[in-house]
Amino acid sequence: MANPSFQRARSAENKRQRSTALIEAARSLALETGVASVTLTAVADRAGVHHSAVRRYFSSHKDVLLHLAAEGWTRWSDAVCDALRARVPATPATVAEVLATTLAEDPLFCDLLANVPLHLEHDVDVERVVSFKRVSRAAVMSMAEAVGDALPGLGHRDALDIVTSANAVAATLWQVAHPPETLARAYAEDRTIAPTWALDFAATLTRLLTATCVGLLVQATVSGTGRP
Repeated sequence: MANPSFQRARSAENKRQRSTALIEAARSLALETGVASVTLTAVADRAGVHHSAVRRYFSSHKDVLLHLAAEGWTRWSDAVCDALRARVPATPATVAEVLATTLAEDPLFCDLLANVPLHLEHDVDVERVVSFKRVSRAAVMSMAEAVGDALPGLGHRDALDIVTSANAVAATLWQVAHPPETLARAYAEDRTIAPTWALDFAATLTRLLTATCVGLLVQATVSGTGRP
């Protein structure tokens, strides 16, 4: 329930604190019950503010979740770049493992990956989406550069393809590997319907990304498009 002692934030610092509190409320809700369950009403209740106050900071729950997704892209990029810098040059398996394990360590971001293109970029203020795109693009470019440094046989386009593949495959694998509770119970009762190929998220993603890295390295060698 909203806090009966709620007072409108008036100073710039109070407004910043209120915005941060709402973001943290959305983060905790998404981690507990999944991104799909986050609503503005639930965020307001968790933050202890009146429901009408939330719209002074965020136009919808999608607005809040896009903010969290932008944070996630920056976190993933920083983690990947830091890990790969310490392993230059690397093997395809090492690059794949870094991309997969850094994602597996950030469950909220993994949950957001599928939701962003499907739901969160629609019916949201375009400026908020543009701001998100700038952050995510910068993160992708930084990771592609780190992947290219770790696997110098790749061209820039190949390195971008690897990061893009990690994003796209992880978005699907995470959802399949973390089904709703009712579906998880059904899988436990009937193993013949369980998607065993995706239940180990990190291992499956590492295996698929390793194959992608190896294939792109071979292609770059044959076509002569890799770095000199």
